[in-house]
Amino acid sequence: MAKLAIREALLPGAALNERLTLARELGLAGVEFDAAGLDARIDEIDEELRAQGLRASGLNMGATDGWVSAKIERRRRANDQLREAMSCALDLGADYVTFVPHYGASDMPDLTPFASPMELQKELLIWLLRGFSDLAEAMDTALALLPLCRAETAFLTRLEQAAKFRREVDHHPKIMLAASTCDMALEEANLPACLANHADATRVIYLADSGRALAGGGELPFQAIGAALQEIAYPGWLVLDGRSAGSEGERRAALSACLDYLRHCRLI
Repeated sequence: MAKLAIREALLPGAALNERLTLARELGLAGVEFDAAGLDARIDEIDEELRAQGLRASGLNMGATDGWVSAKIERRRRANDQLREAMSCALDLGADYVTFVPHYGASDMPDLTPFASPMELQKELLIWLLRGFSDLAEAMDTALALLPLCRAETAFLTRLEQAAKFRREVDHHPKIMLAASTCDMALEEANLPACLANHADATRVIYLADSGRALAGGGELPFQAIGAALQEIAYPGWLVLDGRSAGSEGERRAALSACLDYLRHCRLI
């Protein structure tokens, strides 16, 4: 049975207590937190999650990248940030850490015929996953590879590509996939079928509509997505994602409308 969470940034409220109180009132099971700067907030977040009866679904590396960069300093910094995020995930009991391996174009040299920039990046990511899989196992936290649309990255744009990296590490149970519905709509021929085909390996699905609106504010086929996930009894996390603007009252109303729409689509 899927569990529903929301990215913390979507929750209106100046204080953590206000935001998590709203998450509980909306009937959510968890909240996903951005990894950046999280270490200083761990105690406060853990205490408030317990008080509200909520879970930390996972952590999100956000705009952090560099794992497959040509520059060793960027790779080292990205690895350190990922280790820190995994440590925070362990402290919060979070199920996953989502990361995008690389944004934008490759900065790798073209070493053809030995290796193209893409081939060099692929080898670096395989080495990263092999090196981090044991740490993820020890910390009981999955690393979730998130493909994005080609406007965001030239490296990893489809779930099938991410699934190939899992195969390179023997389908390690702590190396998983993440999916974003608004990005998949731009890259996949059949979004619901693709989600269903890779559901066993997918730890988290980000629900955002076309244009990164809240679900129900665009044109994506959420009814078909709901039917596909129900048919295979998707067991992972569904995370409300997208953009929300306006006053606190308007943002609360938008979240309530989004949840009503997802219930109509039988996603929750």
